Amino acid sequence: MKIAVCAKQIPDPATPYTLDPDTHFVVRPKDQVLDDTDRYGVETALQIAEANDGEVVLVSMGPAGSLQGIRQALAMGADKAILIDDEGLRGSGALVTAKVLAAAIAKEGADLVITGTESTDGYTGVVPQQIAALLGLPSLTFARKVELIDGGLKVERISATGYDLVECPLPALVAVTSGAVNPRYPTFKGIMAAKSKPVEQVTAADLGIGAEAIGVAGSGQVIRSVRQAPGREGGRIVVDEGEAHNEIVALLEQVKVI
Repeated sequence: MKIAVCAKQIPDPATPYTLDPDTHFVVRPKDQVLDDTDRYGVETALQIAEANDGEVVLVSMGPAGSLQGIRQALAMGADKAILIDDEGLRGSGALVTAKVLAAAIAKEGADLVITGTESTDGYTGVVPQQIAALLGLPSLTFARKVELIDGGLKVERISATGYDLVECPLPALVAVTSGAVNPRYPTFKGIMAAKSKPVEQVTAADLGIGAEAIGVAGSGQVIRSVRQAPGREGGRIVVDEGEAHNEIVALLEQVKVI
């Protein structure tokens, strides 16, 4: 069984981001870390692979840098990685990202695709569903538990009132939530082994995607400006001398709550 896991390298959240003053894109440092939300996808894939004699392949898009984030996922136990590193991808929107990742997954071939729900540096929350649509796969999202059953999948999908039980045949795509599993910490042996695991670096052209279909041109979107969010103003203290409820009602009426 081959399991493809989407794993993204992002700037360390503990370090303030900087933006390119001309393009307003995030300036990505050489050293990036594995997106924390993707650790749950990697762990889910590893548990399934270990129980079913499977192989876990990481699929990532973005600047290679020092490969720190990819090596972190390999140190957890993934077998190899495919990294799409192409300067032309800079400025790609969610759909272009999904097309590139889907092309890499299709080229590799996989019985199961696992993702997180959304990246912590983008927060679009739509890339997993787009990948599934492009590959023609069932899409099981917000999964808090994943089981293999008779050549298919059974998933506990978080809902507004609890969870739904969803089943589908393989191949399929599953987006797992934070907390679905407890991601393992890489051991020293795993860290050393990760250094020799294969990381295949490809470009969009290698996947059959032309330059006109990627980046800003392919995404059809331009960032015109970026500004700081307005700071919160201080609240107003209402001293209750027996008539404070009238002021509260007036404030609620002012913001059209009542």
